[in-house]
Amino acid sequence: MRLKNKVTFDDIASYTGFSKTTVSRYFNNPDSLTAENQATIARALKKLNYHENKVGRILASGHTEFIGLIVPNLYMHFFAETLQAFLATYNRYGYKFLVFEGNRTEDEERRYISELLAYNVEGMIVMSHTIPSEELAGYGIPLVTIEREDRCVSSVNTDNLMGGIQATSLLYKNNCDILFYIDGINDHIVPAQGRQIGFEQICQQQKIAHEVILREIGHSYEESYRVISGSIDDIAIRHSGKRKGIFCANDTYASMVVTHLVRSYGSFPDDFRLIGFDGSPISAQTVVPFSTIGQQIDKIVEATMELLIEQIQNRTKRIPVETPVRHKVITPVLICRDTSRPDAFLERERHRYE
Repeated sequence: MRLKNKVTFDDIASYTGFSKTTVSRYFNNPDSLTAENQATIARALKKLNYHENKVGRILASGHTEFIGLIVPNLYMHFFAETLQAFLATYNRYGYKFLVFEGNRTEDEERRYISELLAYNVEGMIVMSHTIPSEELAGYGIPLVTIEREDRCVSSVNTDNLMGGIQATSLLYKNNCDILFYIDGINDHIVPAQGRQIGFEQICQQQKIAHEVILREIGHSYEESYRVISGSIDDIAIRHSGKRKGIFCANDTYASMVVTHLVRSYGSFPDDFRLIGFDGSPISAQTVVPFSTIGQQIDKIVEATMELLIEQIQNRTKRIPVETPVRHKVITPVLICRDTSRPDAFLERERHRYE
C-alpha cells in the first residue's frame, strides 16, 4: 500500500484485513482484542507511519486528557518546582496541563476556571488561595488543592506544623538570642500558617525572645526583595550584637535574605542564622546554601494525581460514584546546612586545615 500523509482507519483495516470496528476497538478498548491482534495492528501503525488524530478522538470519546492547573505565581520557587513536577508526569499518567497564573482577584480567577471548563478539562488542581473551597466544590469537576484552604475539597498538604517545629528547634539549638519568623500577609486561612504556629509554640516552650514579621510582600520578585531586605536591615539595627535566628516561610524569601546579607557584609555574617521552607533547588544553589524544611514535592505531586485520577475514573463509570473528600498530609524533611549549623564556618575552616 502506498503511504499517505494522513492514514485513516480505512487504511489500517485494509492493510491488516480487520474491520474498522476492530481497529476502533484497538484505540478505545484494546483489552477487548487478543494480544496477537493488538500486535498486528501495532505493526501496521508503525509501517503506515500513523499519527493519531487527537481532535477526532476527543470528539468521539469526550475525554480531552487535559487537566487545569492554577498556581498563584511562578517567581516563588515552590510553585515553579511543583509545576515542573506535574508536567513530568505525562509519561506516567498521559495527562496534559493547561496552566493559569492566578491569585490576583476572584473575578479574574473565575474567568480562568471558565476557560478551563470550556476546554472540557477532566479535572483541576488549584494552588492559589483566591476562591473559597466551597465555591470550587460547586463546579462539580474532579478537583484537588495543594497548600490552601480545603474544607470542601480534597487536598494534599505538607505537615506545616511539624515543619515549623523542626525549623524553630534547629534555630534554638544554634544558641540564638532572638528568633524571627518572616512571611507575607495572607487574608485567607491556609495550611502554611502552621509554620508560624510551630514557630510560636517552640519559642514559648523554650522561653526565647521572638518576633513574627508579617508584611505585604508584593506580587513580583523585585517587590518582595525590597520588603525582605528592608526587614533584615531593621533587624540588624535593632538587635546589633545579638545572634539572630531567621525562619523564612519559604525558600524564595530565604534566598533573598542570603543575597542581601552577602551583598551588605561581603559574606554570610556569623551573628545571623537562617532556615527556609520548601527544599527547592535554590536552597542548595544560592551563593551560601541555606538550611530548609524540605517539602517532598515528588510525593505531593504523586498524591495529588492519585486523588484526582480516582475522582476522574469514578465519574466515568457506567454508574458514577461520588468520591468522598480526602486530605493527604506529607511529612516534611529537615535539611541542615551552614546557615544554621552552630559555628559552622569556623568549624568548616578548622577541619579544612587539620
